[in-house]
Amino acid sequence: MVAVLPFFICLLSFSPLKAQMGSWRAFMSYYEPQQIVKGGNMLFVRASNSLYAYNLNDQSITTYDKVNALSDTHVSMISWNSTVGRLVIVYENSNIDLIDQKGNVVNISSLYSKSMTQDKTVNSIYMYKQYAYLCTGFGIVKLNMERAEISESYIVDENITAAAIIDDNLYIRTASGAVLTGRLTSNLIDKHSWTSGTVDASVFSTDQSDWNQYRELVSTLKPDGPKNNNFGFMRFKNNMLYTAGGGGSVDKPGTVQILSNNEWVFLQDDMTGVAGTEGSGWTFVNTFEVDADPADSKRIFAAGRTGLFEFYDGSLVNYFNKDNSILNTATSSNKYVLVESCLFDKEGNLWLLQSQVSDNSLVEITKDGEWISHKQEQLMESGKSLAQLTDLFEDSRGLLWFINAHWSKPSFFCYNPKTDKLIHAVFEIANQDGTTYQSYNPHCITEDLEGNIWVGSQIGPFLIEPSQIESGISYVTQVKVPRNDGTNYADYLLSNVNISCMAVDGGNRKWIGTSGAGVYLISADNMEQIHNFTAENSPLLSNNIESIAINPITGEVFFGTDNGLCSYMSDATDASIEMSKDDVYAYPNPVVSGYDGLITVVGLSYNADVKILTTNGQLVAQGRSNGGTFTWDGRDSRGHRVASGVYMVAAATSQGKKGVVCKIAVIK
Repeated sequence: MVAVLPFFICLLSFSPLKAQMGSWRAFMSYYEPQQIVKGGNMLFVRASNSLYAYNLNDQSITTYDKVNALSDTHVSMISWNSTVGRLVIVYENSNIDLIDQKGNVVNISSLYSKSMTQDKTVNSIYMYKQYAYLCTGFGIVKLNMERAEISESYIVDENITAAAIIDDNLYIRTASGAVLTGRLTSNLIDKHSWTSGTVDASVFSTDQSDWNQYRELVSTLKPDGPKNNNFGFMRFKNNMLYTAGGGGSVDKPGTVQILSNNEWVFLQDDMTGVAGTEGSGWTFVNTFEVDADPADSKRIFAAGRTGLFEFYDGSLVNYFNKDNSILNTATSSNKYVLVESCLFDKEGNLWLLQSQVSDNSLVEITKDGEWISHKQEQLMESGKSLAQLTDLFEDSRGLLWFINAHWSKPSFFCYNPKTDKLIHAVFEIANQDGTTYQSYNPHCITEDLEGNIWVGSQIGPFLIEPSQIESGISYVTQVKVPRNDGTNYADYLLSNVNISCMAVDGGNRKWIGTSGAGVYLISADNMEQIHNFTAENSPLLSNNIESIAINPITGEVFFGTDNGLCSYMSDATDASIEMSKDDVYAYPNPVVSGYDGLITVVGLSYNADVKILTTNGQLVAQGRSNGGTFTWDGRDSRGHRVASGVYMVAAATSQGKKGVVCKIAVIK
């Protein structure tokens, strides 16, 4: 019998708050009502391009999203068919769902998946008997809502905005205002069946009766969720998820949203009449990054397009711009006081990056409140700082890293606060094979648990090894993954994949977000692609990932996309320095009959050696932890479900110096 000492018992430690490994969550906004449709005893509300239902009988609210019911994201319109008793949901990409009052959903993807050059955008919906007539950019799609299928499509090569049926004649209105008509008994698939028509414009009017009747009621409903679906930046800190809306080519409302204990907290975003801001020429838009003071978590700073914003206990207390600080502006007003990154270091000093301004690039606000400009000549070009200085982070050595994410001079930098020197300024890169890159456009930078610095770019990821940080960055490493096809060939890891963001979990695995290809999970040794989540093969809301953050305690990985926020419950958490009886436990425990998910052991040390044993010491399963987490599928080495009984979890550090034993009860 194998004995590992000391050992602790954790037989009954299941918490209902623990989510199952591999599960997903979506955090959609339902803040702004856009459309109200009554169906039976339900009010279906399209809000912030999401969907929820309000039961008029029991006043309950049911929210719908891609994780729990729907087939897609970004709802563009809804309409109720009283004949069939179903709601049609049309998405921005022309995908279609049908849903009844019981919440049963049927997807009709044929219009979405149809390959065609014409515009498939649905402009409006007209209901007639069991049919929904979808007015599109190319004509009419006739949807049979009873049979959940598209019956016919009438391609008239016109952008159709509205439809109506009168005396068995179908009238359709084009974007130019012209009216076409055809008999329902005719072959309307044939373009020659359509003729010019005349009808009173009122027949095309949209029914607003539900909106007018229930708008006041709906305004009082507050489904759980964020205020908006903008998550361009995220940071997990203080056991909370701090988020900022981000920037881009289109201005986004200034917003800081914090997820704390599964509840949303919103910092002040209505700046009307805020003292000291009148006439300063600013607007609260494009909050790029956010960070909380390590000495006082109620004190939060947001870096934005128009300067630096300081909040306390949710309210704005200071707005720093060109008029009241050393911050500079790219123009003559406060509209472009570009602060694109903010970060508190380990000592409590706040660091800022300023883009496109004279006399500034790197700014420090000490923990004592002193403002210091650390202007660096290598961060300047033609008298102004580089165009998009962003993504500040402090590595394990106390060095500050950041990037210039602009196409005009792509580069990344390393700054030593102790010497006030840029110790690395990299504008052109060459890999270990001598291949050089100039237009690599870095988008993100981070550090793994082995001290390697990872840079994500439009040509893929590359890393800087710790030895080079001290001696000088003469090249970057593009990880080579063997093909394992009997040859000696290998390929660069994610070569030419446009990487937008990266995060490293407790098992030293790399979560890599992309523009257009979803999310990749790469193993700790960088040799294995564990997952590639996309919008097509998972509940991921979009293939365009803007930010990633990880809860180190639970392992939940948050993905900010251009369609909103979702998360995946991963199987890696931050490791414990020492395993103890208070930290090591398993869940669910006991494992009841019918449960077929993973059994999770948490609180382990990094890369711990784990063995599942019977009470008489027979080995059932074994492996190593991902960070501080080990998962077991409840099966033995032959893949068979284990019998009822009590099983020992023996765990030892990677050096074999300490061990912990939990007990898991399995009931079949």
